[in-house]
Amino acid sequence: MNRRPAFVSVCSVLTLLVLVPPAWGQPEEPSARERQLEELVRELSARVEQLENRLGALESTKADRATEQRVDELARSVKEIKESRPPAEDGEAWVTLRKWASDPHTLRPYWKDGLRLDSADGSFKLKIGGRIQNDWAYFCEDDEVGRADGEDFDDGVEFRRARLYISGTIYDNIEFKAQYDFADGDADFKDVFMGLKNVPYVGNIRAGHFKEPFSLEELTSSKYITFMERGLTNTFAPSRNTGVMFYDHMLDKRMTWAAGVFRQTDDFGDGAGGRGYNVTGRLTGLPWYEEKGRKLLHLGVSYTHQNYEEDQIRFRSRPESHLAPRVVDTRAFPAEHGDIVGAEVAWVHGPFSLQGEYVHAFMQGDRHWVGDPDFCAASVQASYFLTGEHRPYKTSNGTFDKVKPLQPFSKDGGSGAWEVAARYSYLNLNDDGVHGGRLQDTTLGLNWYLNNNLRIMWNYVHANPSDGGDANIFQMRLQLAF
Repeated sequence: MNRRPAFVSVCSVLTLLVLVPPAWGQPEEPSARERQLEELVRELSARVEQLENRLGALESTKADRATEQRVDELARSVKEIKESRPPAEDGEAWVTLRKWASDPHTLRPYWKDGLRLDSADGSFKLKIGGRIQNDWAYFCEDDEVGRADGEDFDDGVEFRRARLYISGTIYDNIEFKAQYDFADGDADFKDVFMGLKNVPYVGNIRAGHFKEPFSLEELTSSKYITFMERGLTNTFAPSRNTGVMFYDHMLDKRMTWAAGVFRQTDDFGDGAGGRGYNVTGRLTGLPWYEEKGRKLLHLGVSYTHQNYEEDQIRFRSRPESHLAPRVVDTRAFPAEHGDIVGAEVAWVHGPFSLQGEYVHAFMQGDRHWVGDPDFCAASVQASYFLTGEHRPYKTSNGTFDKVKPLQPFSKDGGSGAWEVAARYSYLNLNDDGVHGGRLQDTTLGLNWYLNNNLRIMWNYVHANPSDGGDANIFQMRLQLAF
């Protein structure tokens, strides 16, 4: 394994070759002695190469042994860690950790379709969320189509809703929510309330600015409705006002009820005057409920009695597009009060669902030329999930909830949830001395729920107001809700 003898031999041969003078003028054929020396050089070169290869193999073997030793050391370390015993449970570190984790003021942050923070015992729960709805619309209308307020059908884009909120429960039985909508450039109230839960003999109490308990379509959040806009029955829904409401569920959440007194207010929850009050209530039931809501039948009724400030009231409506102008309008007419009754039904059978509503408004006019006009509206809609989902139902308040795709859209595959839908709506604002017009809407919809938070909606609306002419509306919404 020593290269020195071979190296000396090679050097000796080369020296002989240099010292032996060439035979000038002799034939070029090598002598026997030269051939012998050349053969010796080749043998010595091969011997050197062989020795170098053996040396390289020995060095590699040495490196492999070092690697094996390192692996053995790591294996021993892992074994020691596995066999090591945790610190004593009564140790100072464990005591401090348990004290911190069990403190009711310690909140655990996590994500569940929104940012949530919960205490260990569940008595404190907070949620921070919001929604962004960006709408685009293209209109194609007849020249003679009526415009109740003089506005044109102009193609456009808008942020229909841009909301942020914080809600939750504190001390286990106090609920609250503070939600603001920035879509119009200011911070309008969109649910700002507080309440007490699980009050004996009463159920739950809520006070603040929130939706009055009226209509399945109105009470289902705009994040979860099937179409971009609610149907024409929504013309009579009182929506949000400031008031006090009592509500609860019973019969193992197969029935819900809610009733309250509300002051008619603006978008900031403020109201003035002496007569603008509503008394509103709603009752719902589930005569059929199976497979955690995959199959159900929902029935409900709503009622509101309204006293009108300054003895005036006005009803008006757009086609089912917020970027469209209003095409039916009663204008303000004299009325002391009104009674509005609504009936609702919904049927879910797996991926298929039907929903219908009827609302009738009885007005008490205070001028003989107005009389006591009655108005009405109705809508019926159907939807089907091509990917097998169903419309989730919230038994605690009798409304529909968030759709969760079976296979969310992602880079790893998954189509998301696809839903097709159709709706027909009718509104009649003509009676006695009031001629607000009639409107019929036929709407087709396609919804793509990419995941629990993101949805893309496409709607086509064919609007037929009684004043003449039709309008065709093509619109799309990009929605992020968390």
